[in-house]
Amino acid sequence: MTVVGIDDTDSRERGMCTTYVAREVAKRLRRDRASVGRLFLVRLNPAVEYKTRGNAALAIETDCDPDRALEVAGDRLESLAETADERTNPGLVVADTDVESVPEDVAGLADRAIREELTIAEAVDRIDRHGYRSWHAGNGRGRIGALAAIGAPQALEEWTYEQISYRDPDRWGTPRMVDEESVFTAADWGYPEAWDTVDRGEDEAVCVPHTPGPILYGIRGDDPETVWKTADRIDGEPVHASQLFVTNQGTDAHLQNGTIDEAHDDRAYRLEGRVTTDPETRQGGHVFFELAGEESRLECAAFEPTKRFRDRVRSLRVGDRITACGELSDGTLKLEKFAVRELVRTELATPICPGCERTMESAGRDQGYRCRDCKTTAKAKREVDVERDLETGWYEVPPCARRHIAKPLVRGGFDAPTHPER
Repeated sequence: MTVVGIDDTDSRERGMCTTYVAREVAKRLRRDRASVGRLFLVRLNPAVEYKTRGNAALAIETDCDPDRALEVAGDRLESLAETADERTNPGLVVADTDVESVPEDVAGLADRAIREELTIAEAVDRIDRHGYRSWHAGNGRGRIGALAAIGAPQALEEWTYEQISYRDPDRWGTPRMVDEESVFTAADWGYPEAWDTVDRGEDEAVCVPHTPGPILYGIRGDDPETVWKTADRIDGEPVHASQLFVTNQGTDAHLQNGTIDEAHDDRAYRLEGRVTTDPETRQGGHVFFELAGEESRLECAAFEPTKRFRDRVRSLRVGDRITACGELSDGTLKLEKFAVRELVRTELATPICPGCERTMESAGRDQGYRCRDCKTTAKAKREVDVERDLETGWYEVPPCARRHIAKPLVRGGFDAPTHPER
C-alpha cells in the first residue's frame, strides 16, 4: 500500500482548498487504474501562526506504485497550489506503507503537529529516515502537515466525517447560489448525527463558506451515510463533484490538559481555575476575566465573534471554579468552551434590622453595623442567596464561531452535563 500526504496548497486571498487538491489527486490515481481507499482530512494545531484558515492536511490511501504516486500528485500540486502567494509553501510526501503500519516516530510527529508547532527540519529528518518520497515548493513547510496527515490515522483514535460538495471551476470566486431554507431543513433532518450545519441563533448556514475557493458546502457528522444524505437534501447551484473525508474535526484533538502556571502560548489547553475578576466587556464587545491557578493568573477572553457565548461568560462571578478550554495566544486564553464545576451561590450583604426591617448602617471601622432608630446591632454582614443564570456543566461557543477541530457538546462524551448550542 501507499499513502500520499498533502499540505499547504491554499491561500487566504487567492482561494483554493487542499481538500480539493487531494480529491483531484485521487481522481488522477483512479484514472491511472490505481485503487483509492480513504481520504483523511486532518486538522493540525489551530494556534500555528502561519496557517491559512483551518490548517488542514490530507492523506490518501492507494495501491499505486509510490514513484508513480509521487509523479501524479506532484503534477496536481504544481498545477493547483496557489504558489503565487508567497505564504503558500506546498509539500507532498509519499510513504510506501499502509496507515496501520506507520512507524511510531511518524505517528508521534502527527500527534505533536495537532498540539504543538514543529520545524521543517523535524519533518525532513523523518522523511529521510524512512526513505519516503517527497516534493515541495517554496520553503516546503507543507511537508510537516503532509507527513502528519500520513501519521495521524495511527496517532488518533477518534474520527468523524465530512461530505464536501464542490463548485464548478467556472463559478469559483462568484457568489454561491445555495437555498438557505433547504439548508435549514436538511440540518433539522440530519441533527444530531450531522452537526454544525447551521447556526439557528444567528440564522446562518455555517456549512457554506464565504471564501473564494472551490467548496460549495460541507456537512460534518458522526455517520458517513447521514452526512451524505444531509448534503443531498440541499438545493442550489449544480454540484461539480463531492467527496467523503474521514477527519478529526469535532474531536478536541488539539486540547491538552495543563495548568495555568505552566501553559505556553500557541497551544490549546483544558485549564482548571477559579474566577478572580468580574467579567468585563471592553471595546468591540470582547469579554475578559482572570482565572487563577496555584500560583499564576491567566486572562481569558470571549471575543465578539463568539456572539451569545459572551452572555454565558458574563454570568460568571468571582469564586466560581471552572474548566476553561481554548488557544493560548499572547498570554490570553481564547475561550472555545468552559465547564462550570462550582458556582458561588451566596454573597455578603449589609444586615437588616429585625425590628424595622431597614438596612443597617456601618457603626464605624471594625465596629459592625447598627440601626439608628432601633439601636440594634450586628457584628458582620449577612450571607444571602444569589440567583445564577448558569448551571454546572459545559457551555460552548455557537456553531458560527466553532473551530473545525473543536468538539460540539452534542457529540457527547463530556464529564458533566452539557448545554449544547444549535
